[in-house]
Amino acid sequence: MLRARVLELEQEKQHAELAETRRSQVGTGDRSERIRTYNFPQGRITDHRIGLTVHNLPGVLDGDIDEIVDALVTSSQLESLQSRAEQ
Repeated sequence: MLRARVLELEQEKQHAELAETRRSQVGTGDRSERIRTYNFPQGRITDHRIGLTVHNLPGVLDGDIDEIVDALVTSSQLESLQSRAEQ
């Protein structure tokens, strides 16, 4: 009986950890958590994570995403270097 109770508590603990991990990945869906904004009337895309604005919405929708990808890669590399420098 004790073994069953310990197993049950361990399973509840794992379930809680998994639920917390999922919540942290999904977020709340609030507008402040937006990643990218597509403004069709002005032909503009803004990536809010890195502060990049591109005025070529039709081109991006056709697959010309090199400028956005390059900016994201550069931002990621900079963030990685900064975190290494802090260590």
